[in-house]
Amino acid sequence: MTPTKRPRRPSAGGYARGDETRQRIIDAGVRLFGEHGFAGASTRDIAAAAGVNAPALQYYFENKEGLYHACAEYITNDLRDRFAPAMREANAVLKADGAMDALIDAYLGILGVMLDSVLSQPHASKKRLFVARELGDEEAHVASKLLDRRLKRPLNKAMLSLLSRITGLGVNDPVTRIRSLTLKGQIMPFYHPPGACLDALGWKEIDAAKGALLKSSVLGQTRTLLDSWRVDLATNRAR
Repeated sequence: MTPTKRPRRPSAGGYARGDETRQRIIDAGVRLFGEHGFAGASTRDIAAAAGVNAPALQYYFENKEGLYHACAEYITNDLRDRFAPAMREANAVLKADGAMDALIDAYLGILGVMLDSVLSQPHASKKRLFVARELGDEEAHVASKLLDRRLKRPLNKAMLSLLSRITGLGVNDPVTRIRSLTLKGQIMPFYHPPGACLDALGWKEIDAAKGALLKSSVLGQTRTLLDSWRVDLATNRAR
């Protein structure tokens, strides 16, 4: 990809119609870049999917690279906004040296948002496919770099800090890192709902009720693990 120019925007911050058109183009870009990759998705096809003419892409994004970057920004900002309340709560609990129950609730709060983003977020599969291509070294890593810097690093830092407080082990202790990976790994079987997890569950789809059941089950077993590690910490301190 070549360096992107600054995208053009409608005057005075953008009219409502202009904002809606721009978002339609981004939505179409996320879907087609995810399905076909940067090289395989043509601006003509993206414009057609968005219901606009080809010059509209140039008006809003200058070029194909500019649109791709806008799609990456959109995905990153959307996810960051979804995690913002849980992250604020986690950071507040950590700063206040909160009680054990508050630490566990804060950890489960972040994990719950992760589950929501996989199980119930509208069009989540399209966004995941876009990012998956980057993680698979198929694209220029624009989205994955943004996600890593703006979301994954602060998210991992908060979750490791919470887990460290709950278990009494250091943030860099290998056991803390292993536990963190395995707790987050509970979500992976549901990351691509059309796949093997549906066959294993005997389901045709994950609707709202099934998504709620999966979420409550994963959070319930996570709470059980965190409670057991809290007991281990209390026992070790009593010795």
